[in-house]
Amino acid sequence: MRAPLILSLMSGLALAACEPAAESTAPALDLPQNCGAEELQNLVGQPKSVLDSRDFPTGTRIIGPGDPVTADYRADRLNIEINSNDRIEKIGCY
Repeated sequence: MRAPLILSLMSGLALAACEPAAESTAPALDLPQNCGAEELQNLVGQPKSVLDSRDFPTGTRIIGPGDPVTADYRADRLNIEINSNDRIEKIGCY
């Protein structure tokens, strides 16, 4: 009597595992699509000193070689990377 009961329970569990998962309707993140990096691409290759006369949004990171940075992604954060020759190497939103 126990064997048929166990067999039917196992069959039911196996069939339940085949059911597709419910689709998630997570809300879309409302992140800005532009931190201003596109407008500054003309600075790539320029010396770091050209940044001294400019104003940047709060939270902008000017990253030198070997500088520690957090790995969190923020589409609204402007990042300016400086190479070992004190020239602007990369400007992006991350």
